Amino acid sequence: MSAIIESREAPDYDLHDLLAYEQFDRAPASENASSENDLEELEREIDQTLAADSDLPAITPLSADLPAVPKFDYRLLPSDLSDWVRDIAERVHCPPDFVAVTAMSAIASLLGRRAAIHPKRHDDWLVICNLWGSLIGRPSAMKTPAMNEGLRPIKQLIISARKRYEEDRREYQADEVMDKLKEELAKAAIKNALKSGDPTQIESARSDYARSQEQPQPVTEKRYIVNDPTTEKLGELLNENPAGLLLERDELTGWLRSLDREDRSNDRAFYLECFNGDGSYTYDRIGRGTVHISNLTLSVIGGIQPSKLRPYVHSAISQGTGDDGLIQRLQLAVWPDDPGAWNNVDRWPDADAKERAFTLFQRLDAFPLLEPDEEGRIAGVHFDDEGQEIFDQWRHELESKIRQPDIHPAIEAHLTKYRSLMPSLALILNECNIGHLKPVTAASARKAAAWCAYLEQHAYRIYGASIDSETQNAITILERRGKLPDEFTARDVHRKGWTGLSNADEVRAAISELMTTGHVIETRVQSEGGGRPSFSYSWNPNLQDADNGKI
Repeated sequence: MSAIIESREAPDYDLHDLLAYEQFDRAPASENASSENDLEELEREIDQTLAADSDLPAITPLSADLPAVPKFDYRLLPSDLSDWVRDIAERVHCPPDFVAVTAMSAIASLLGRRAAIHPKRHDDWLVICNLWGSLIGRPSAMKTPAMNEGLRPIKQLIISARKRYEEDRREYQADEVMDKLKEELAKAAIKNALKSGDPTQIESARSDYARSQEQPQPVTEKRYIVNDPTTEKLGELLNENPAGLLLERDELTGWLRSLDREDRSNDRAFYLECFNGDGSYTYDRIGRGTVHISNLTLSVIGGIQPSKLRPYVHSAISQGTGDDGLIQRLQLAVWPDDPGAWNNVDRWPDADAKERAFTLFQRLDAFPLLEPDEEGRIAGVHFDDEGQEIFDQWRHELESKIRQPDIHPAIEAHLTKYRSLMPSLALILNECNIGHLKPVTAASARKAAAWCAYLEQHAYRIYGASIDSETQNAITILERRGKLPDEFTARDVHRKGWTGLSNADEVRAAISELMTTGHVIETRVQSEGGGRPSFSYSWNPNLQDADNGKI
């Protein structure tokens, strides 16, 4: 395991002795069994005991312990959100982390280019507070219900915006009818003026017709969320909504897979450009012509299962096609512990907490867009004096950490994105708690630093399994052993192309782990010509089906 990610020590006991003791302890209860099933069970226990006493190696369970992550602290949230998030987490029975990250990503998309921050006192370095988040958990972790609840305030804004759009569209259609009638009257006036030959009348009719050709500005629907747009359409929507948008995907896997396609390589580059939030983009298409996107501001939120994320993390850390920083841009990536045993909570939502949260979203949505200067740049706020000291100290510690010689490159690449994450979070918290475009206070800076410390622990968990992958790869082979011959070789495993087992070194390391834990037995086959021996592997006969939970 990397020095950055510490593994847990295995329990100090002999599993073989423990199993033998349990079998011995159960035997007397079976001696008096009268039914045929009890006799069969006793025979199986005897067979297992005899097998355990043979020369076969003892089997040690494989365990890929995840690095620990802290419980979510509700004090990290804006004051108007903490009770609301707590209420949702309790009613839905989901980790509060999921709701909190969803809400923070939604707020980031609302603020977008309505607020910005200069993290340094004098430098013109500018940070836009768009955020990319991901909710990582098993299918039963309630990711989708948590995300749906966390997005309810912004979806309420969507409903209101759609109603306004329908009203404006009806007004626009009425104006179009009026304009057409004015154009017809203007044409008729020109004909009459030409017949009269009066130059003054002709010029007046000409001016009236020119005014009739002025088209009203088309109405557009104010958008907040997109789900599966093409990059060309997304560019148009960003031009129509310059504050920014939120890309919502129930399963991020579909989005990531679409970006893996060779014919979508330009899409991947486009989304990478969206991350900073302060750039522009121009694309040229034969059908659409040239489209210039002035404000490339996009936040992201979605859920993903650990097994689906692992190939992308593995590709990112092994210098594969995914080693372009896309995964590291998921700054608000959380993989919390399961909430535990199911507890049915059936109560009404906290109305006061909900009202405060929804009102906060409405207030942020009303903030005006920052106007650019002559160079096309927008001006941001700064930290106050105490807040600046906190940021400078935090930045010093971050830069020292990512320059350590033993840090894994994947962790280093991830933490470098925190340079903008901390001031982004500080700005969001300040906009929610203090006011619009106010100097960012020490309290906001401290909370943002605490957010980064919390998210860093989740990053260690996310990258940990892939950085120290021998055990995880061994578990992969064990779980899929039914797809291998009874006696297999390293080549047989390699040909399967399983994630984490794409080269010979990874396969050898995983098989070595299986041998060390007694799951497989190695057979050495000496070649007839006296050359290098070959090796094959078979499963320990004591190995039970994984379905019954015994290995």
